[in-house]
Amino acid sequence: MTDGIRGYRDVLVWRKAMDWAEGVYEATSHWPRDERFGLISQIRRAAVSVASNIAEGAARRSTGEFMQFLGMSRGSLAEAETQLLLAERLGYLPASDAGALLSAAEEISRMLVALNISLKAKQVR
Repeated sequence: MTDGIRGYRDVLVWRKAMDWAEGVYEATSHWPRDERFGLISQIRRAAVSVASNIAEGAARRSTGEFMQFLGMSRGSLAEAETQLLLAERLGYLPASDAGALLSAAEEISRMLVALNISLKAKQVR
């Protein structure tokens, strides 16, 4: 793990991703029951995967592995964003809720990129 970080709970983007996943759970709790094993399950898994991959990467022994898991986290984030957009199109998610969740996702994505760049710079030293 990187210098100065005692554990994944110290990683700000992990905390943001946890809050975001909680927001996704709240938003999906009002969707149609027939989506429980479809879109709801899929988007919740993707949302949880964002924070989970950050945690798993931070627990790895090398910076390179951490960076790889940050990339997987961004992939899960993009997957969940796509599903949020679909949910909005289907009328499951009000535009205001979609906007808030998508805005938070963009912030998390930027933070993941910034952390990856920072780790890469430390790796070169």
